Amino acid sequence: MDFVLDMKKKAMSASKRLVLPEGTEERIIRAARILIDEKIAASVTLLGKVADIQEIAMSEGINLDNINIVHPGIDDHLDRYSAEYYELRKNKGMTIEQARIDIEDTLRWGAMMVHLGDADAMVGGAINTTGDVLRAGLSIIGTAPGIKTASSCFVMAGLDNQYGKEGAMIFSDCAVVPNPLAEQLADITECAAQSCREFLNAEPVVALLSFSTKGSAKHDDVAKVQNTIDILEKRKPGFLFDGELQADAALVPSVLDKKAPGSPVRGKVNVIVFPDLNAGNIGYKLVQRLGKAQAFGPFLQGFAKPVSDLSRGASVDDIVTTCAVTLSRCQNSN
Repeated sequence: MDFVLDMKKKAMSASKRLVLPEGTEERIIRAARILIDEKIAASVTLLGKVADIQEIAMSEGINLDNINIVHPGIDDHLDRYSAEYYELRKNKGMTIEQARIDIEDTLRWGAMMVHLGDADAMVGGAINTTGDVLRAGLSIIGTAPGIKTASSCFVMAGLDNQYGKEGAMIFSDCAVVPNPLAEQLADITECAAQSCREFLNAEPVVALLSFSTKGSAKHDDVAKVQNTIDILEKRKPGFLFDGELQADAALVPSVLDKKAPGSPVRGKVNVIVFPDLNAGNIGYKLVQRLGKAQAFGPFLQGFAKPVSDLSRGASVDDIVTTCAVTLSRCQNSN
């Protein structure tokens, strides 16, 4: 599968509105131009001081036609956005005066645009840290119904075609939650399953990994995955899953037959959930480097509306791809 092409086509079909909070970053401005020219987004809004964005665009020879520019501090929506931010945060000690100051931060402003329906998706992180993007998203947009944990996934493509969907799989969580509790791991599993539907266009079949298979080892880390399975069984999430499984058991039917005969995921796994960030981050990088796979992401998951984070070293092409992926997730939104 050509993941990038598929996501661009989905984004074009969705025809949704994107906000880019880091509008004074040259790479972001260049990406905005491509997103409009290739009709990947119906509209793109850059946040920042208008004169600053115009100056950068002029010096770099970037045409700003049909790209929206909003300066949060002087925009007509300032009163409405600050009032809504106050309502969202007043139980945590927020005052209306502080809300008016805080909402001028471009990440918060972008998140508020999505929250209030003035944009459909937000992508940030070219300048800001992942933590900054997460905080803005969680404090304003919040998590999806029934989910308390925001997390991430990678799309691993270019694998042997016997694995996943035409050699593509979802790996989660590899970037956000260092040591999830069982309830959090269950949230991560449900979100990764939804990412499989959205990114691979496939019904998810999930393996929850461990260094143990079905009680072959005793340890608190093993018990956590076992508890996660119990939680998922009670939730009845509507997809196939099994664990705890060692990686070879999850991927090789003959090994699974010996270690966990009768497993419902035999030969069908397209989503791998790691027990913690150590395993997830190491795992995806080993597959990427030693297995020469393509690693797309990390893509945030678990939010009520689409939000994505960028690497601060992201290229213009990386930004365009992440924006396309994020917009593709709006396909079924109003």
